[in-house]
Amino acid sequence: MSVVWNRARRLTVLFLIVWLAGCSGTPHGGQAVSPFELERYLGTWHELARLPNRFEKDLVNVTAQYSLREDGGVRVINRGFNARTRDWEEAEGKAYRVDSDAARLKVSFFGPFYAEYNVLWLSAGYDLALVASRDHDYLWLLARQPSLPQALLSEPLALAEQLGFDLDALEWVMPPVTARE
Repeated sequence: MSVVWNRARRLTVLFLIVWLAGCSGTPHGGQAVSPFELERYLGTWHELARLPNRFEKDLVNVTAQYSLREDGGVRVINRGFNARTRDWEEAEGKAYRVDSDAARLKVSFFGPFYAEYNVLWLSAGYDLALVASRDHDYLWLLARQPSLPQALLSEPLALAEQLGFDLDALEWVMPPVTARE
């Protein structure tokens, strides 16, 4: 079954959230998707790629499950398999919209400390998304499927590069399927 994040991981995430809590907005030159239909965004997302970060170290098969909370917010369940410890890890958080029209949310996994969650690119079918914090340290490529053809990733990755993200540093957690020629 799942194992709750260990204390060291929780402290690392707490430090990160406290550090990010003072930041708001999107990466320089980027804008959150608008209009944004939160209800269409709910459900399961698979992490295809990410910039390395301490709170996801050694995690593969990472998913994020979003569902509505009774208070109008979003319940967030992040789950991944730790390849080093060979255990599933799970963290539950909550998110709230910062903007009524744009894809800007604040997310918390610990108490009153929130970090920004900006959807910078979203496919028309709400099945592929590029998500980032305000700075260039955090970037995720999420999809409804665990893998996608490389050709489908070119647009969000081009935007990330245009915004100054280091694409060479991306960790491909779920490698894209290359098209056969």
